Order: sequence, then C-alpha cells, then structure tokens
Amino acid sequence: MKAAQIIEPNKPLKISEIDTPIPSGKNVLVKMKAVGVCHSDLHLWEGGYDTGDGFMKVTDRGVKFPVIPGHEIVGTVSEIGDSVVGIKVGDEVLVYPWIGCGDCPTCKNGDTNLCEAPKSLGIFQDGGYAEYSLVPDYKFLVKISGIDLEGAASLSCSGLTAFTAVKKAISNSPENILIVGAGGLGLMGVQIAKALSNAKVICVDLDDEKLKIAQEMGAHHIINSKDPEAIKNIMSVCNEKGADSIIDFVNAPPTVKLDLSVIRKRGNIVLVGLFGGAVDLPLVSIPLKAITIQGAYTGNYSNLVELVDLARSGVIKPIVSKRYPLEQANNALEDLKNRKVMGRAVIIT
Repeated sequence: MKAAQIIEPNKPLKISEIDTPIPSGKNVLVKMKAVGVCHSDLHLWEGGYDTGDGFMKVTDRGVKFPVIPGHEIVGTVSEIGDSVVGIKVGDEVLVYPWIGCGDCPTCKNGDTNLCEAPKSLGIFQDGGYAEYSLVPDYKFLVKISGIDLEGAASLSCSGLTAFTAVKKAISNSPENILIVGAGGLGLMGVQIAKALSNAKVICVDLDDEKLKIAQEMGAHHIINSKDPEAIKNIMSVCNEKGADSIIDFVNAPPTVKLDLSVIRKRGNIVLVGLFGGAVDLPLVSIPLKAITIQGAYTGNYSNLVELVDLARSGVIKPIVSKRYPLEQANNALEDLKNRKVMGRAVIIT
C-alpha cells in the first residue's frame, strides 16, 4: 500500500509503498476514504511542543519514528480478523483513535483518551496517512452510514475535542460562552455550544473571514481580538460582568491573557489548544473570583458515539474546506502551518 511516513521531525514525509497490514484476531483493516489534517499532526511532524520552559519532544512521550501520522480516520472495512463481531466487510466506519493500554483504572473506566501509557493511532502507532489502516480492536469503530464520510473524519478529534470542551464549559449553566479561535475546532465548538445549551455564544478571532463563518455557524456575537476595544466589547456583550465560561481553542499567551481579563466571578475557563508558551497567573484573583481553570483533551468512545448521533441528526455539520491526495500530504501540513486552511482539511485516497 502507499503511505506517507514521518521519518524524522521537520523533514518531508516519505511517500512510498509498504506492506499492507494483515488483520487477525480482533483487528480490522480499514480502506481509507479520508483522514483529517490536524494540528496534532503538525506538532508530531515538528517533533514536539513549546512548553514555555523549553521544547517537549514527542519522543520523550513515547513516539517512535518512522510513523504514519493521521488520527482522524474514516473509511470502509476491507478485511476483519477471526474474532471480530458486529462489524462486516463493506461497513462504513469512523475510527476512535485514542487507544490506551487497556489495563489501567482509567482505561477500565472507558477513558482511554486519558491513559498515561497511550497507544493512539497516528501518534504512537501507525495511522491514516495511507491507503489502509489497521485498527487493533473492532470496539474502536463507529458505524457512520448516512453521514458525509469526508466531513465525518474530523469528528474523531476536532469534533470530539470541541464536544468535550463544551460539556465542561456548560457545567456551570452559563448565560454566555466565549469561544476563542474560529479555526476547525472553534467552528465546531460554536455549533456544539448552540446544540447543547441556551447560552449566548460569542466568538473571538484575529481573522474577519473566519469570524464571518462563525457567525454563519450560529455565533450570536463576533469580535476581532485585534480591535483595541476587544475587551471592552466582550464585557459589553456580557453585561459588564464578564464571560460565564470561556473555551480557548488557541491557548496561547495572548489568548489566555484575554481569558483572564474577561472571565467573571465564578467563571469557568477551559483550555484546549496546544499552541504552547507560558503566562503569568495573577494568583490572588483565582481564589478571590473563585474561577475554575481546566483542560480538555479529546473525549472517550461514548462521547464520540453521542457526537456522531448529533451529526447524523444534522444538528452539527463538519466543514471540509480543502482536500489533498495522499501524494500531497506535505502540502497539506505546510498549508495548515501557514494558516491557509479554513475549517478542516482532509487527505483523500
């Protein structure tokens, strides 16, 4: 099969012919239809993350090169192992990629995405930048007939991450939610916030074109953070009390500084993005305002099933803005890095 591999960080992906995996036991071989191009793929390609204290290498987290990236995988079942039940050849499936060790208490509780010894597809084991992808266990598949396959790819990461973040953000029954960032995650977050709550949705971004799309997706208010009056405008929309909940899909020093300046008393900040860097926290304001600051990292398999049901009902609509053949995987990552992608890009086979 043809595959695109990261051989070493910051080097072009190698596109070549490799052996097609053969499924056995509970394995399922999926013929790729599309795989999402995610910022996590970009960090993997770059070799790590800026932590604010330095550079955290993905190899220090257990990644081994070469590896086939791509964790937002959708396709058709091509072959199955002899222990597979409930899945047959020809089924259209979305792959849940956040596989854990299977033995720790977190995995046994169903939260494999939070396992401390992760085995996620497209990160710690080969993923979807290929013509076929081997899924270790059929229990990580979700049948998705009746949904646009290319759009469905993003549900397993960007959609799932936004879904989990919104669920955390609405835990304090907010009257308003501030969504920071109108990229693929943020646009999905706007739709999900509208679907799961009655909150007024405010979206902030640097790009007017992205903000316009966010408004079309249902945001009640859009604000460009480059505007010198941005903070004043956010406070005005929030009745001068500040935002009840904030979901920061960027999570960069400037955006977190904005979050802290507009969060209201008893407010809830959910940090999602992996931009990196560090901020100085005004420590006394955290207890005085009784605010909650928490992270959101994808979601569990049950969350994905819920999200697929929302997509199937038409409540949310993933946006695919660019499509690349497998041979152009390097172009896809470069375009994402250079902020040339609105919504979601996919690699198709």
